Amino acid sequence: MKRYGISKKERIKKKREFEAVYSKGKVIISESGKFKANYLLLENQKQPLLKVAFAVSRKAGNAVWRNRIKRLLRESYRLNKQSLFEKVTENKVQVFVIFSPNNVNKIKFKKIYLRDVQPEVTMLLGKIKDKIK
Repeated sequence: MKRYGISKKERIKKKREFEAVYSKGKVIISESGKFKANYLLLENQKQPLLKVAFAVSRKAGNAVWRNRIKRLLRESYRLNKQSLFEKVTENKVQVFVIFSPNNVNKIKFKKIYLRDVQPEVTMLLGKIKDKIK
């Protein structure tokens, strides 16, 4: 795992993995309700694993705005993933997480910055970390 990056092995790429997270996983919404994280926790695994994806609906805004949200989510995760990764390796679990905006769209937030997104993502990662036993 890259310490301050997101390698290809750390990304959810397969349709089957996305379907598993959306069907079997759980949803956590940030306290302000702006962002949500769908996550799937698989316990008692031989190989610890942390995979992540970032999804933004077309209804949220145009392509430029959606890509900006994804970049901000990705950067927020990248800066704060270390503590979750340590917990995953310590407990030998596999965690799949998909971050997406819940109540954020271009109409409500014409301009959005990293300072708006990062505390929300940090809080979501903390909640996921608390669920790992």
